[in-house]
Amino acid sequence: MSLVKDLPRLAEEAVTVSGWIASVRVHARVAFVVLRDGTGVVQGVVVKSAVSEDTWALVTSLTQESCVAVGGVVREDARAPGGYELTVSDVEIVGASDEYPIQPKEHGVEFLLDHRHLWLRSSQQRAGLKVRAEVEQAIHDFLYERDFVRIDTPILTGAIGESAGTLFETDYFGERAFLAQTGQLYVESACPAFRKVYCFGPTFRAEKSKTRRHLTEFWMVEPEVAFADSNDNMTLQEAFVCYMVERALERCGPELEVLGRDRSRLESVVAPFPRISYCEAVERLNAEGREFEWGRDLGAVEETLISDWFDRPVFVYNYPKEAKAFYMKENPDDPRTVLCNDLLAPDGAGEIIGGSQREDDHDRLLARIREEGLPEDAYTWYLDLRKFGTFPHSGFGLGVERTVGWITGRPHIRELVPFPRLINRLTP
Repeated sequence: MSLVKDLPRLAEEAVTVSGWIASVRVHARVAFVVLRDGTGVVQGVVVKSAVSEDTWALVTSLTQESCVAVGGVVREDARAPGGYELTVSDVEIVGASDEYPIQPKEHGVEFLLDHRHLWLRSSQQRAGLKVRAEVEQAIHDFLYERDFVRIDTPILTGAIGESAGTLFETDYFGERAFLAQTGQLYVESACPAFRKVYCFGPTFRAEKSKTRRHLTEFWMVEPEVAFADSNDNMTLQEAFVCYMVERALERCGPELEVLGRDRSRLESVVAPFPRISYCEAVERLNAEGREFEWGRDLGAVEETLISDWFDRPVFVYNYPKEAKAFYMKENPDDPRTVLCNDLLAPDGAGEIIGGSQREDDHDRLLARIREEGLPEDAYTWYLDLRKFGTFPHSGFGLGVERTVGWITGRPHIRELVPFPRLINRLTP
């Protein structure tokens, strides 16, 4: 059995390739069978006079997504996909496909999401998920090469990390438990053990949002570094994002082409990234007539406007304390704000990273927990980190789907996760 990706080195050899029928075109005495095997796509040419009557009848009856084994000789042909095609001698059906629901025509989004288990096979969906896989591998490679240790954090937790209004709550043997919004609090505890750590996994937000940038279940990578301040944190984020973009450009060229992504928009993503304070951003927005009130968190509209000022991702740093989470360190130069940042990607992608220097003072952290009305007993262990050898540290969370959505240029992040979870969708 041969793979499509190996055909260039098998020219003029007889091979058998197994895969799924993408399309069949019959022109009088010649049929063209396009086959996908998961490693690539190849066209098979079937000449009626060169095969048996049974084989010709079988070929002309093939339906979309039938699983077949195709035998033939590999021929070089610059006009064919990948530069090679098969001169077919025989075909065997492995698994028939009757009335495949997704046809080469326009389908509504809800229909496609109902058939997500089949929609994954289409060329654009395959391309987007291939880029996602490469970005995820790049995430692990970047951190591994820099001596980060992966820490697997719990999904069920009694301590929340963000707004209490966006929690999925469940009963845990008589206690209240929540699906984790973040692994950050737990990964912080591993910093004194390993200095540089990260977690990677699904996170959950019960936000009733129907925007193209929101899912109720999404994947996030969260590095944490001991003895790093907010500036160090942004420098790490910058290198991290550049690395992922470079990997996508280097290894996913065909996929980006299928998706119609303008590579020049990614090639301009080089360090350093511009940095603008929240106060400066608000001043400029108001100067442009937005009438944005200081103290509010930036919304999607404001993020898009700000990212349009630059040709690459931009850091907005030091937001108002009230707009951010309780664990962020107070800015000593302006106590109204905290030492944090959001990284906004261009092309309307918005925030792909949120990060901060963490509050390392026990009493100040406790005061913030009380200000937020959070249950102190749920954070006893977290406060212990400030009692037993406290230390300056910083970290961030990068949303995988938003990042891949920006890199691929796809309009909605639901296409960049195999099975999206939205407020109105729990299946398939």
